[in-house]
Parts: sequence; structure tokens; C-alpha cells
Amino acid sequence: MFSVGIYGASGYTGTELLRLCAGHADLDVVLATADTKSGANAADVYPSLAAAYPGLVFTDPDPAAAEGLDVVFLALPHGASQRLVPDLRKRVGAVVDLAADFRLKDASLYPRWYGGEHTAPELLPEFCFGIPELFRDQIVGAHLVAAPGCYVTTASLALAPLVRAGAIEATGIVVDATSGVSGAGRSLRQTSHFSTVNEDFTAYGLLDHRHTPEIEQAIGAQVLFTPHLAPMTRGILATCYARPTGEVDPLTLLADFYAEEPFVVVDERPPSTKATYGSNCAHLSAHHDPRTGWVVVLCALDNLVKGASGQALQCANLALGLPETAGLPMVGVYP
Repeated sequence: MFSVGIYGASGYTGTELLRLCAGHADLDVVLATADTKSGANAADVYPSLAAAYPGLVFTDPDPAAAEGLDVVFLALPHGASQRLVPDLRKRVGAVVDLAADFRLKDASLYPRWYGGEHTAPELLPEFCFGIPELFRDQIVGAHLVAAPGCYVTTASLALAPLVRAGAIEATGIVVDATSGVSGAGRSLRQTSHFSTVNEDFTAYGLLDHRHTPEIEQAIGAQVLFTPHLAPMTRGILATCYARPTGEVDPLTLLADFYAEEPFVVVDERPPSTKATYGSNCAHLSAHHDPRTGWVVVLCALDNLVKGASGQALQCANLALGLPETAGLPMVGVYP
């Protein structure tokens, strides 16, 4: 049994980690920290956790409390991990960070895209990028993993195989992606109020969304990324457009690339967010339009599972030497 700590356990991704770890035969959550919810019983904050964690109490995020743990997940707002990791990494077996603090390899990008200098740039080279289907060799046995979020995961799974194969041009790629409201996290904002989101569909982060450089780093190509917010709780769908470099069958290329991947479904059917609800699977499709010349690639996944906590757990399995699929649901909840 491996001991687990979750920092930021009272947020949506932290709570999802608690749910997934409860179904994992080899993981035991012994530490769950929170900030504003410190001292509260987890089951009082989220009654859905009551059966699995009847006595779990959220504690203060003290790095010393993680001493000797096998793996720690950081489900914290951007900037918080930079303050914890330099100390925490010396105390635990592995760290899987769900925030953006250690995803970008180039420290000079942080002031432009995240509004401030990185406080631990010397650690950036030590982190591997946590999309197992694309960077598995780096994650196996890793000590430090930076797990990307939902937008980056969705776009990268859709586009990286085509870029690597040289099947599409590496510039002028368009990524239009739509996420459910849970992607904004638990903190209350005007833009995430029910009365704001309900019966609305809107774009945001035009031309300068902070996840743009992460997508470009992961796929090795230039993108124009536009995120959208839809009135649904979970789910994300990315529709990506690129110019082919020659004759291409993108669906076959994707099917061959992901043929051995348990959490990727490639099909002619357009992917549906509802089909991925609650699962760690990404559903993809791709088509070439001879009339316009464009290649269209689509990917859907659950933004809190494969787009966040599930992928983080998938990375932890690889880092700890456990079966990669352990504790991760492959079937979505439907209806």
C-alpha cells in the first residue's frame, strides 16, 4: 500500500482525486490539506465522500506533514506549488503537480503568460510533462511530474500524432475548445454563477490564453487557441483545424498511434462529452476535407478526470511502478 497526500483537497480536482483514490486498491490517502476549509470534515464539505472518508479532516498545507509519503498530489491554484515544491520534493517519493507551475520548460515564458517571475526556475528541467500517451517514457519512475490541464490535454492528444508524423503543417493550427463550468474551479466568480452561465455560450481569453504555450510545447507546433465556456458541469470538446502537408488519412494515423492506449478511443463518430463523463478516456475522431483542404481533428474528455485528476493518477501509477490503469474508470456515466 502506498501512502498519499493531497494538497488542495477541498477544490474540485482535489475532491476528484479523493474519489479516484478511494477506488484504488494500492493507494491510501493519509493527508488531505485545504486552505479555507482547514479543520472541516471532508464529508461535511462533500457528502459524496462520506462512505469512503467518514473521518477525514482537512488540515493546513504544511510541507512537513507529508514527510515520508510515497506520493503527493498538488491540486492548488497557480503559484502555490512554486512555494511548496522546493521543500516538499525532499520529503516524499514523488510529486504530481496539477497546476501550471512547472509545466513550461522555458522560465522566461512565465512573466508573459502568468504575470510573474518563476520562483524556482532551477527545478523546471526536473519535471516531466504528464500526458502518458505522449511522454510515457519520461513519466515511468519519475520523481516530479507536471500534469497538464484539460485544454492542453485535449488539444495535445488530438494534434501531437499528426505533427510528429509530419502530416500537418506546424504553423497556422486552430484550436477551438469548449469546457464545462467545473473547469473554472470551486471558487465563486461572477462568470461562473448559474445565472451567468445558464443558457449562454461565450468565448474568452482571446489570442492570449495562458495555456497556449503549453499546447505549443506539447505538440511542437504553433496554434491559435480560443477557449469557450458552455453551460454544462463537466466535459471538454476541442475542434482543431490544420493544413495537411500531403495526402493524409488522419483517422488511420490516429488509430495506429493510439492502438495500444487503454484510455484513448479513436472512431469515425464525432466525439461526445457525455460519453466521457466520469471516465479517464479521451474520444477522438479526424477527417480530411478534400473540398477545402483542411484536416479536422476532434477530441472530447472529462475535464476533471482525464483533463486533470485522472491523468494525474495515471501519472502517479507510472511513477510508482503500478499498473497504469489501476483505479481509473474506463466507462463513462450515462445517461
